[in-house]
Amino acid sequence: MSSHNESILREPLVTGKNITYAKVTNDILLPVENKPNKAWWIGFIVAVCGAMLWVVSVGYTFWTGIGAWGLNKTVGWAWDITDFVWWVGIGHAGTLISAVLLLFRQNWRNSINRSAEAMTIFAVICAATYVVAHMGRPWLAYWIFPLPNQFGSLWVNFNSPLVWDAFAISTYFTVSLVFWYCGLLPDIASVRDRATGLKRKIYSIFSFGWNGSVKTWQRFEIVSLILAGISTPLVLSVHTIVSMDFATSVIPGWHTTIFPPYFVAGAIFSGFAMVQTLLLILRKVLNFEDYITMFHIESMNKIIMVTGSIVGVAYLTELFIAWYSGSEYEQYAFANRIAGPYAWAYWAMMTCNVISPQLFWFKKIRTSIPISWVLSIVVNIGMWFERFVIIVTSLHRDYLPSSWAMFYPTWTDVGIFVGSIGLFFTLFLLFLRFLPGIAIAEVKLLLKSSSLQQKTKLVQEGAFPEEQVEFFKNSLGKYDSVTEEDIKELRKI
Repeated sequence: MSSHNESILREPLVTGKNITYAKVTNDILLPVENKPNKAWWIGFIVAVCGAMLWVVSVGYTFWTGIGAWGLNKTVGWAWDITDFVWWVGIGHAGTLISAVLLLFRQNWRNSINRSAEAMTIFAVICAATYVVAHMGRPWLAYWIFPLPNQFGSLWVNFNSPLVWDAFAISTYFTVSLVFWYCGLLPDIASVRDRATGLKRKIYSIFSFGWNGSVKTWQRFEIVSLILAGISTPLVLSVHTIVSMDFATSVIPGWHTTIFPPYFVAGAIFSGFAMVQTLLLILRKVLNFEDYITMFHIESMNKIIMVTGSIVGVAYLTELFIAWYSGSEYEQYAFANRIAGPYAWAYWAMMTCNVISPQLFWFKKIRTSIPISWVLSIVVNIGMWFERFVIIVTSLHRDYLPSSWAMFYPTWTDVGIFVGSIGLFFTLFLLFLRFLPGIAIAEVKLLLKSSSLQQKTKLVQEGAFPEEQVEFFKNSLGKYDSVTEEDIKELRKI
């Protein structure tokens, strides 16, 4: 076996027959170069309606103040910070797939990194809207930055995690945006070269003069590695700082040192679930089954299963530490979560985040597209409940029983949350309309090593031992993009 051939034991990352470089370009650019189909229009109209609800709800909040929300003197934080942390968490998977998997040379990222990175950008935008909205006076949002001012020695409190949030989120957004855009350059150039008229001029501007020379590709690879190195610490630091919004307080249920790793694991957990939700729709609607294969789906399900288990351990650790601390206030905070007025939310969280991911231990379930899609949505529902449980149940019953209160969301709370989901999908669908949803250049790198047709060719040439070839043939049974006829033909070899 020649040294440059990829092992036959590695499952193919690109399937299909007669896959050429030209076919890859044509397939991936089809949604960009042609008119959108009916499914895109239906999704876009629904998403725009949601975005309009967001505009109305946020506008009403700005006009009347945050008293429009269901907050009270006891529960001063509720859906606003819950939704903020939820969106920041969803944005984590894009950076992990782009940066960490790139550094570890995981080639299965090549087909999913583009959409995951776009998801990160749009999720952080949605999160940032909550930062501005819950300030009460959004026109003074610039006060969170240490800018020279005419108010004397008026500076932000650098000891406040809320200030750290502003720096962490803005840094994360900037680096993620640059990373995403740099990866887009060769593909924007591909669209430019095939376009005409005004469209060609527009894509020419955004391609930054990409010419595809060897020197350009060398610089592209270097910049990608540098940005990956910069982004990797952000995967850990951003949600760590978000967790410190709670962990640095003295409120029972919040004041715990497990929050940073717990929040990071939860962010990766929810982020991969959202990537799974989007990509399963994407591959079906845009006919990308040959490029987003069952191997990608199964790999993401395994990561969801592992991070879900970590989150489950964190939940149990919280309960143990509350008991072991001997603090009656800490113990009551968790007893109140389990059996108090919001117990329904706690058990919904446990069911969605701890029990449902364990179903992925079964191969039939983690290779089932309908079940994977449903469970990915269940996970993100559970992660929203996790943030709600942490925030509201820790606040609604404090040290003074006479001030205990329940939180009830208003239509504005619900409208902003549902509307932010509409805003997210509006941005994502526009991205799919004008930019390639899969990295064309990176998929082409797989054709000569990790594609089904290349591995089949090597099998025909007798490049691998017979027992390995048999394992390879058996592994193709789970691929929905590989027909029974293809497998029968392969078995004849």
